[in-house]
Amino acid sequence: MKKLVVIIRPGKIETVRKAMEAAGCAGVTISQAEGRGKQKGLSKEQQGGSYRMEMVPKGRLEAVVSDSKVEPIIEAIIKEAKTGQPGDGKIFVSDIKDVIRIRTGERGEVAL
Repeated sequence: MKKLVVIIRPGKIETVRKAMEAAGCAGVTISQAEGRGKQKGLSKEQQGGSYRMEMVPKGRLEAVVSDSKVEPIIEAIIKEAKTGQPGDGKIFVSDIKDVIRIRTGERGEVAL
């Protein structure tokens, strides 16, 4: 099993969530986040001058999926989230040792 942590533009959350579901992701947790990458924030131009946003709003999606579904889900995320511009986001993939469904006590992939 793998845990996917997906950091993307806020406007892409719903389309990415739907793409993940269509690719076999049964459940996902979504939260709002702020962060910055190599670009160290954004410069914005407004009437009267410019200002710098150090931390940029982002969406964070987390899901634990079976090993066999990881690549199709990653491909679906990239297809929907990619604009080709800096700030499209990142996908972090981690190993998950075990998962337990609290209600039934089921363990492993059946608990997903």
